[in-house]
Amino acid sequence: MEVPRLDHALNSPTSPCEEVIKNLSLEAIQLCDRDGNKSQDSGIAEMEELPVPRNIKISNITCDSFKISWEMDSKSKDRITHYFIDLNKKENKNSNKFKHKDVPTKLVAKAVPLPMTVRGHWFLSPRTEYTVAVQTASKQVDGDYVVSEWSEIVEFCTADYSKVHLTQLLEKAEVIAGRMLKFSVFYRNQHKEYFDYIREHHGNAMQPSVKDNSGSHGSPISGKLEGIFFSCSTEFNTGKPPQDSPYGRYRFEIAAEKLFNPNTNLYFGDFYCMYTAYHYVILVIAPVGSPGDEFCKQRLPQLNSKDNKFLTCTEEDGVLVYHHAQDVILEVIYTDPVDLSLGTVAEITGHQLMSLSTANAKKDPSCKTCNISVGR
Repeated sequence: MEVPRLDHALNSPTSPCEEVIKNLSLEAIQLCDRDGNKSQDSGIAEMEELPVPRNIKISNITCDSFKISWEMDSKSKDRITHYFIDLNKKENKNSNKFKHKDVPTKLVAKAVPLPMTVRGHWFLSPRTEYTVAVQTASKQVDGDYVVSEWSEIVEFCTADYSKVHLTQLLEKAEVIAGRMLKFSVFYRNQHKEYFDYIREHHGNAMQPSVKDNSGSHGSPISGKLEGIFFSCSTEFNTGKPPQDSPYGRYRFEIAAEKLFNPNTNLYFGDFYCMYTAYHYVILVIAPVGSPGDEFCKQRLPQLNSKDNKFLTCTEEDGVLVYHHAQDVILEVIYTDPVDLSLGTVAEITGHQLMSLSTANAKKDPSCKTCNISVGR
């Protein structure tokens, strides 16, 4: 059974935080801390013996929910009316010491059969470490509570976005993708030293590397999928790749059919922005049956390569024809090595626009266009 849904505040005219404060002030004003300390006006009575939760078990973890259960002695068990759940983000040693700390979440639940579900996208974020502890409580006729000692503290980490969540992102991205423009090459910009290193140390083949943490915090490909980033955007007036790039003055160009063809699968990976008006869509191209393909099949929505809003490969008069969406910036990840001999490397004539780099870029959590109703 579920905790009484504190996230009903989403449908309230007040903000979620205001609603939580209001709910908790009715049920448990200034709950005991984990050391059992109480303020004098807390409304919680002197401790009597209530069973202390032990052997806390966390299960069925998603990006914005989990199930919790525990064991406890049968003594005084029938007196329990409520559970107090203390949920906190685990402190990160590398976090900014000047940043405001996250407000701890004290959840109040009626004593329901275990396990129970804790759900709330405004206090649970995907791929985030939390600590949790539990008290049992008995509400008295005068409104005071008798509480047990806190349980031990346990740790858990929330999950990535599921395919269901990514499909929601996909549908939002489709709304703004715009019309399709024809293109013929994928390209990758880097510094000259990068291509020299590839030739000298990797036998001329660019190797997949682990994707950084740019984009949605809950994206299942960040820090996990190995691939090579390519672009395919073209200038509207020329139909050719732009001469500017944030990633380096040397560009590898390869014919589109060498990477994207009937022997590859196409997946939707992410949709995000970086506090800007323009948005990015990450797509993954994986050779059929490759390790990258197997990774994506389990985690990402697959797109019809011939018919989607972002990147298509169709056949016209026996020739493969390619189109990309005009109104989003596509970042294409190819999951296998790519030999430089399959294309050309040349210096671009434009500028290196570092401000457009998406390396480890954080998604704007307030953007209504590219966020969904789960953790950001």
